Amino acid sequence: MPGVHPEELPEQLPAGSALLDVREDDEWQAGHAPEAVHIPMSQLVERLDDIPEADQVYVVCRSGGRSAKVTAYLNANGWDAVNLERGMNGWSANGRPMVSGTADGEPYVL
Repeated sequence: MPGVHPEELPEQLPAGSALLDVREDDEWQAGHAPEAVHIPMSQLVERLDDIPEADQVYVVCRSGGRSAKVTAYLNANGWDAVNLERGMNGWSANGRPMVSGTADGEPYVL
């Protein structure tokens, strides 16, 4: 399965690509990448039309397990998807930007 570590992904996503966050709502609210699109794994099949049209979709969860499953599913169904290894844990550990879904909190990985 194709994968990339957070430190290998350019600070600015490459043109024609999108970042898909498949974590649950509470995880998303705690902290997420600013440019990410949120579709929880549990809603993915019903929301396939909400996946951004992109040449390549980077898929992220907390640690890489759920995103690996989603990546495999998307690739089997016609998308060019890449798993973000180590997920948001790796993203945060590498000092990548994060925003919170709440107005009063510092972003963190839940």
